[in-house]
This record gives sequence, C-alpha cells and structure tokens, in this order.
Amino acid sequence: MQQGELANPFQPARGRPANGAIRQPAIDWEQRYRLAVITSDTAATAFVVAAIGIFFGARDSANWHEKWGILAFGTELLVLGALAVSRSWAPAVLGQGAEEFRRLGRALFTAAVVLALGGIALASRNIKLWIFVAIPAIALVTMTARYLLRLWLHKQRKEGRCLRPVLAAGSPATVRDLITRTRKFPHLGWRVEAVCTTDSPGLDGDRLDGVPVVGRLTDVAGHVRRNGYRVVAVTPDPHWSPDRLQRLAWNLEGSDAEMIVAPVLMEVAGPRLHVDAVLGIPLLRVSMPTFTGGRRAVKEVVDRMGAAVLLMLFAPLMVLVGLLVLMDSRGGAVYRQRRVGKDGREFTIFKFRTMVAGADGARAELADRNEGAGLLFKLHRDPRVTRVGSVLRRYSIDELPQLFNVLTGSMSLVGPRPPLPEESAAYGPDIRRRLLVKPGLTGLWQISGRSDLPWEEAVRLDLRYVEDWSLALDTVILWKTLRAVLQGQGAY
Repeated sequence: MQQGELANPFQPARGRPANGAIRQPAIDWEQRYRLAVITSDTAATAFVVAAIGIFFGARDSANWHEKWGILAFGTELLVLGALAVSRSWAPAVLGQGAEEFRRLGRALFTAAVVLALGGIALASRNIKLWIFVAIPAIALVTMTARYLLRLWLHKQRKEGRCLRPVLAAGSPATVRDLITRTRKFPHLGWRVEAVCTTDSPGLDGDRLDGVPVVGRLTDVAGHVRRNGYRVVAVTPDPHWSPDRLQRLAWNLEGSDAEMIVAPVLMEVAGPRLHVDAVLGIPLLRVSMPTFTGGRRAVKEVVDRMGAAVLLMLFAPLMVLVGLLVLMDSRGGAVYRQRRVGKDGREFTIFKFRTMVAGADGARAELADRNEGAGLLFKLHRDPRVTRVGSVLRRYSIDELPQLFNVLTGSMSLVGPRPPLPEESAAYGPDIRRRLLVKPGLTGLWQISGRSDLPWEEAVRLDLRYVEDWSLALDTVILWKTLRAVLQGQGAY
C-alpha cells in the first residue's frame, strides 16, 4: 500500500487502481472535512453571539430574554442559514482557492443586510450591535478557523493523504502538464493515478511520467466505473468533440466521479469565467479584466486605510530599524530607487537600505555572477548586503517604507512586483500587461517562493493576478503573506 492510502476494514473498497493498491473512498475524508467545517462555523457563530448576548445583556437582565436572547438566537440561525444558501459548505470549494472565503464573505454580508432590514421593520434599538460587532466578529473567527483547517488539510495532502484519485484523459502533452502541476502543488488535492490517451510517441511503455496508461480515450467511462476514480480530468485533444464530451458526461452519470474539462484558456479563472446557454449551446464566456469601477474604488480605499493603519502600528519598529541601519554601515537609512508603476509611469520606491553605500555602481562588476532568473539580477550571497540588511531582507522588513508608496497611491498592498525601468524596457507585449495595474507590496510571487521562482513562473503569477483579480484573492494573499514572511523562504 502506498503512503497515505488508508484502508478501512469496515467499508468495502470502491475499486482497485491501476497500480494495484487498495484505495479508501475519497468521499470519506471529504465528508469528514465538510463536517469539520460545518461544526467549526456553527461553534464559532454560537460562541460570538453568546458572548455578545451575555456580556451586553447582563446590563439589562430584566429584559434579557426579550431583547438579547431572541436576537442572539435569531442571529445564529440567520448566519447559518445564509452559509447554507450561499453553498459555503460545498465540497468543491472547501480547502483551496479564494472561492471558499468569497462565499463565506457573501453569506455574512447577506446576513448583515437581512439583520438591518429586520431591525428597521421591528424598530429594534439593539440591532446595530449585531450588525457592526457580531457579524464582523463572526467573520474573523470563522475565517481564522477555516484557515487553520485548511492548513491541516494541506499538511495531510503533502504527506499523501486526503487526495482525490484522478483519471486524466487527453493528449500526452496536456496530460503530462497536468501530472507535473498536481505533483508540484499537492495541496490542491489531486493525484493522477491513471491515464487514458491517444497513441503517441514519447510514452514510456504503458506509463506517462510514471503514471499507468490504462486505455484509450474511448475507454474512460469503463475505467472510472471499475476503479472508482473521484475526478475525471479531460485535457485538450482533437478527439474531444462536443458530441463525445456529452456522451462521456452521460456515461459517468450515477458514479461518484466529477468530470472537469480544462479549457483552452488555461490561465483564465475566477470571476471572469461564466457559462451561458445560447440557442441551446453551452458557451464559456470570458469577461474582460476589470481595471476600473466600484471594486477598484474599494481596493483604493482599502489600500490607503490599510497603509495608514500599518504605518501607525509599525512606526516604533521602523524607527528602530532605521537606527540599526545607520549604526551598521555608512549611508542613509532609506534607499530610494526608480521603479515602473501602472501604465508605465515611473515613481520612486522607498526601502530600508540593505546594501553598502554605492552598491548600484558595483553591480556591473558582479554581472557574471548573476543567479537571478530572466531579467532579474540576484545573488544568494551578495557581497554588497550588510549584516543588518541580510536580516531585513530575510523577513522583508526592508520593504516596510513602501507603505508610504501605498499611502500616496503609487503602489497597492497587493499587486505584481514593481519592475526596474531597464526590466520594463525589455518587456514583450504579453509581459507588459503587468503594468495594467498598480504594483504591490506583496502578491502571488511573494507567497509562492519570491526570489526562488523561475522567471517564467513569476511572470505567469503576475499575469494571473492581473487577469483574475478580486477582493477575495487580495484577502487570501495578504493572509498568506504573513506566513511567507515569517518563514523567510526565497528571500535574499
């Protein structure tokens, strides 16, 4: 039995995968994880409403039942009902991506609106407390609990457990790419255990990148029913005509398998994808990226207010760091550099100085030792970095002065990495799309490896952010940035 494949003696095996191992049904752990999330949300909501009802209601004990008990119980039912209606507990969104938190936020916002309307209708004087204190507190506690559950799930997946067994069906090239991605990102929860593909050169016997090739594309449904795969991942191949895809979907009916079709637009996802039925034909509609409008205005407000709050919180630390930089080496405490921002406009970025004075002039002498990917210049052991500077870089403390850039509007809290003018000048038309939005203090590149990322991967992440930006994605990135900074991985 392979690592992470747990046998349950009290349940019959759903099937035997091509590698011969007995697999516990994936549906078991999915149900347990969903139950854990529902229990967590219920307990967190009950704790918050009970704490508020008891604390504030104790001052009015004579009418506690009428004014506080009913409101507390009603708020509990309203929040849980909103979570159920918004499908915040759907297994497909639990444990990965920003959609889980987007649905959670939408449900809590709906609950707050209904509470407000109910308070107006009943002329309740205490409703403001539940709208502006209880609902935000519930959001904080439930999101924290879900994030902790997600960390546990990702840890299990990295150890080979809690993975959905996948049958991949498509051309050898696209299936190989899928196998590579699932192995690189195990936290996504897929493990390709079998492949159905067309005959093509490049296959290693009956295996594709170590995964058994169990049949042709016409054999997919039969293998799924015999072996109990949880996901059928259909990747691009000329074989897949609309009629054949429809027949495959019909043949999979009644099984536990989820059919997922990878579109040609592989890097477009999130709120930009919509499925419409036009004249009875299902069409995948891709809306244009949004660079203006209400959501962008909200992002601007959050950026400015967030930067102001963070500057006040980190002011003592920034003063201390500035003094340490001045004491460690000659030169100023703050380093200024020209960077390229939105629409190609240059601005001056602020950072704590981490190198010796005159470091820019010495860069040419180190050009032959460059270890950076693509257009980036990086050295793991840069002789120009000071002792204090190495610590500041490891934990990204040197970037705190960029909060002034966010406050003045030249940067955002979340966005693509701000490039140097010489880097921007070498951009091709596709990479220049990074300049359609403001650069960020953090971004997908920050939480995905920072300087350890290959150039192509860093560009792909930046373009993905530009194309699929959302407020929920920003929230997830900001949350994950804290862990990436504390770990110090990929920073030098």
